[in-house]
Amino acid sequence: MSNNYWDEDEDDLDTPITGNETESDLQKKLRKKIRADEKRIKELTDQLEGYSKKERESVVKTILEKQGVNPKAARLALKDLDEVTEESVNNWLEDNGDLFGYAPNKDVPAGVDMEALRRQDASGLGANAPDRAQDLEMRIANAASEDELRAILNSQQS
Repeated sequence: MSNNYWDEDEDDLDTPITGNETESDLQKKLRKKIRADEKRIKELTDQLEGYSKKERESVVKTILEKQGVNPKAARLALKDLDEVTEESVNNWLEDNGDLFGYAPNKDVPAGVDMEALRRQDASGLGANAPDRAQDLEMRIANAASEDELRAILNSQQS
């Protein structure tokens, strides 16, 4: 059993070694192989850096959205942060949030989705509240007894 850890299929030498080559020919072939390997390593390194950058951007955007901040602020955060974790992004938000109008809410318990609360609040802004006179008319019309009617009228006097 052989303990060779290389794959013979990966040998990219253009011509097989016949034994007639001089040391100079072998060196040329090895240098060519080394250059090809270095080029491939550079390509893979660039690709890995691209994926790492996209993953960092995604993590920061997700955390910002969770905090109710416009995800475009991720560009600013990524310039300042070396390590991207939820804690580091939250610390960055506390330090720099005033640049884009973010104010951390210390009273909100953990696990509350601030973005959902903002959407809910925004949906109620355009809603029509019942007119006070219409509400009183409806309550008087639906009164079931004289006592209930008096209670409704007494509540309106104070």
